[in-house]
Amino acid sequence: MSDLISYHLDDGIATLTLNNGKVNAISPDMVAAFNAALDRAEQDHAVVIVTGQPGILSGGYDLKVMTSSPENAVALVTAGSTLARRLLAHPYPVIVACPGHAIAKGAFLLLSADYRIGVEGPFHIGLNEVQIGMTMHHAGIELARDRLRKSAFHRSVINGELFDPQGAVDAGFLDKVVEPGQLLDTALAAAQQLKKLNMAAHRNTKLKAREGLLATLQHAIEQDKQYKG
Repeated sequence: MSDLISYHLDDGIATLTLNNGKVNAISPDMVAAFNAALDRAEQDHAVVIVTGQPGILSGGYDLKVMTSSPENAVALVTAGSTLARRLLAHPYPVIVACPGHAIAKGAFLLLSADYRIGVEGPFHIGLNEVQIGMTMHHAGIELARDRLRKSAFHRSVINGELFDPQGAVDAGFLDKVVEPGQLLDTALAAAQQLKKLNMAAHRNTKLKAREGLLATLQHAIEQDKQYKG
């Protein structure tokens, strides 16, 4: 489907594999490819699995874009936050199979999914924005506030603490950790189980359960568009 995100459909399960360099940087073109893949998955009425390359889901936004100008940074963050909001409201279940590191926007992809599986190993998961001199955007704060455990929220957002995979389960970034060789099989088994849901009920319940979060995120996205720092 794209050089940046491959699309594989099998038995009602669409696997989206991120492939943008060694850290799977989230660029404007990557966001566009992601949206196109989600469009196709909706047309295919498919449960979605999002994954990356061995050792990494994503290291976050493309820093070349983020540092090129305030306007480019705001545009990319707006597009990325809008993608997160779309994932949270996607009409079919979304699983992230995280094959290693998930930093910044990579971790926000975890927070935007319905079920998250990570792998054991020396990997870091979390929000490092303040470590690298970036003030956390409103949409990121609100998404983290909703999806992370209260005990981990301040440690993650304000202190920039990164977690190992098991710590990421405790914090709320992941639901389960498996051996690396078991990741895709575990994700496919979860997808097969989720396929048994009544999808209309799944969609309607998801939208009802996340109604407040989706509204908050929409407001936060508008706030972030005004950022000039």
